[in-house]
Amino acid sequence: MKTIDELLAEGVAGKRVFVRADLNVPLDGTTITDDGRIRAVLPTIAKLAEAGARVVVASHLGRPKGTPDPAFSLAPAAARLGELLGADVAFATDTVGESARAAVAGLADGQVAVIENLRFNPGETSKDDAERGAFADQLAELADVYVGDGFGAVHRKHASVFDLPARLPHYAGYLIATEVGVLKKLTTDVQRPYAVVLGGAKVSDKLGVIDHLLERADRILIGGGMAYTFLKAQGHEVGSSLLQEDQIPAVQEYLRRAEEKGVEFVLPVDVVVAPAFPDLKTKAPAHPTTVAADAMPEGQMGLDNGPETNKLYASKLADAATVFWNGPMGVFEHPDFADGTRAVAQALVDSPAFSVVGGGDSAAAVRILGFDENAFGHISTGGGASLEYLEGKTLPGLAALED
Repeated sequence: MKTIDELLAEGVAGKRVFVRADLNVPLDGTTITDDGRIRAVLPTIAKLAEAGARVVVASHLGRPKGTPDPAFSLAPAAARLGELLGADVAFATDTVGESARAAVAGLADGQVAVIENLRFNPGETSKDDAERGAFADQLAELADVYVGDGFGAVHRKHASVFDLPARLPHYAGYLIATEVGVLKKLTTDVQRPYAVVLGGAKVSDKLGVIDHLLERADRILIGGGMAYTFLKAQGHEVGSSLLQEDQIPAVQEYLRRAEEKGVEFVLPVDVVVAPAFPDLKTKAPAHPTTVAADAMPEGQMGLDNGPETNKLYASKLADAATVFWNGPMGVFEHPDFADGTRAVAQALVDSPAFSVVGGGDSAAAVRILGFDENAFGHISTGGGASLEYLEGKTLPGLAALED
């Protein structure tokens, strides 16, 4: 895999460099609530611009179903990128049409343009190779060189991620090089003890990675909505908590295999419950109570780890040498149910371990809860991509960058 440093050594002045970034930021209307992904790709874009490239930045945002939708416009991301670069950034209101061609043609050396949301074109996400390829052909007309730096999308076989690199000289940007280097530390020559913290809503989203980690991790800590399927699999009642009944046999098999292999599975010993899911807009008090994990009352919903679980999990992370965390421990967006997620983040800050926060809601939680990002070994920009890498899957966007 060639890197951007090799490209810069070859010279990029005057060349149109297509940067597939991940600007898929959360929006409240047109206000960006977390610009972490924009800041993550900034070093690649800035370095190319400084070297005189004419930088064409492309990304997806949300799931607009292959047609333009103002709610998913990249305009706010383009504006924020300009603020961070301290320079004007041109914005094209389409992907490969008249506006995109004009924006790229108007670039001088060292200038940057952002084209509109790639997923406004059905060819970007099409499962038909010919349709994807046709869109990739149109994108290729906008550039001379391709730089892949959208790690959050490398697990997708999409036109701008998989097909376009085959049509242009291609290189990995700084973010992808960093992400892959970090993930290798979680899969080869891992420093032990190796602890994994998994949360989030659905256990079905994590089955593949749990299966893979049973062969590699020393201990696995479970939280979030998925914990209640584990507790149910152990024979406990879980009230009205999120539950995937159809996954109970798989979970029971994982618990059996973990015991057989000597992998420590750690589940909540107490949980914070409430009668209903909280209002995340008003943040109105949700009247939580704390109960033992094996004594959840009927009609109560588990929404966070309890204080004893927080202490237990901190102790299980204190002596780890490597930690991977993906998924919050509760509904961290509401103050009544943020303590479990905060406790895991604090435990990683306090631990001497090499800690990796696996993107998605975990990365958002770290920022929302006010932690210093530099206190962690690495905060990934791609939760789904990180999980699939740890499952041992081939990621299309990484494969496309290989020569």
